[in-house]
Amino acid sequence: MSKIIIEGNKKLKGKIEISGAKNSTVALIPAAILCDEEVTINNVPEISDTEAMEEILTFLGATVKGRSGTIKIDPSKIESKEIPEEISKKLRASYYFMSALLAKYKKACMYFPGGCSIGSRPIDQTLKGYRALGATVIEEGNKYTVFADKLIGGEVYLDMPSVGATVNTMLVAVKAEGITTINNAAKEPEIVNIATFLNNMGAKIRGAGTSIIIIEGVESLKKASIEVIPDRIEAGTYIIIASLLGKDLVIENIIPEHLESLILKLKESGVDIVVKDDHCIINSVDYLKPISIKTLGFPGFPTDLQQPLSTFLTQCNGVSSIEETLYENRFKNLEQLERMGAKVRIEDKKAYITGKTNLKGKVVQATDLRGGACVVIAGLIAKGKTEIENSEHILRGYSMIVEKLQEVGAKISIED
Repeated sequence: MSKIIIEGNKKLKGKIEISGAKNSTVALIPAAILCDEEVTINNVPEISDTEAMEEILTFLGATVKGRSGTIKIDPSKIESKEIPEEISKKLRASYYFMSALLAKYKKACMYFPGGCSIGSRPIDQTLKGYRALGATVIEEGNKYTVFADKLIGGEVYLDMPSVGATVNTMLVAVKAEGITTINNAAKEPEIVNIATFLNNMGAKIRGAGTSIIIIEGVESLKKASIEVIPDRIEAGTYIIIASLLGKDLVIENIIPEHLESLILKLKESGVDIVVKDDHCIINSVDYLKPISIKTLGFPGFPTDLQQPLSTFLTQCNGVSSIEETLYENRFKNLEQLERMGAKVRIEDKKAYITGKTNLKGKVVQATDLRGGACVVIAGLIAKGKTEIENSEHILRGYSMIVEKLQEVGAKISIED
């Protein structure tokens, strides 16, 4: 168990460079299985989720080489075998392996994936996609076996624009016979990144980034490479930090279009932010106006940023609100904010936060990945010392977070 310790209320100045996107990386790595030759993935973030994905690859028989941002994967000796529960439960994205194995070997077996406890996260839409393409699904408790004599392209309509179901259906459809159409597909930038990787291998995918994705199946995929896009959630987290503590703080290696919903809301509150082509410059201000947000799929406000933003709202003058439309347990972090002095009221799927509140350092918990980011921000602005327990949640998705914050003036450390 690890613990992050923060002495708060320090101004931050300098530059923070954003790493590759976690939510792309954890799908790009399983996608490599579909290739018949070695593939290269660049700009890979140094996070524990990446290590967990590489562990599964190695278990299946792939050769994985490289570190420090670039990995090479040779899937030529992979076997389609049951992925043990102790591996699959480490992260939710492990179910992308089930799709890649089904596509390539027509059979896959694994246990229900793990990940953050932020509410009900069923995989029914993924299973719907499998069945639409001709696969049989056997559910035994939390164990899933999927197989098909032949995968045939078809029409898939997702009941909601799920990122996971969109990616999983896309992975299977790449090796299915004929044409598959995914209707009501998720539009997140990470899906475009994954589709680009598959197309670089020789797949035929069009429409990624829109609500209709069309895939023409192919027999084989060849050697290719891909660059992981910048992590928009990591970028958003540091932009929120800069909005509270920045003194000409520069957030580098961003794609502004991926952050538009956050940036517009911060400007509405009064944040001093200047956006350039691939970076932004932020100064904190003395007075922030209250704002209201509602989480939606891209290009709406991302659910992964509502928890970090909740700390920002404690510093706005008046009553702000968050409406969470995707996950019912995504307010657990607010209990930790209340321990530090925040004024919070929760009604059904809406949270109301009244500010401005002077937060005080306390011993708190990282309830999950983005809830952990919430209390890191709280610790940075609080008076006194904050100790964040269960901080391994944070390390799942934020590459070198302690080092990046130290470099711009934060007094932060980590202990095992």
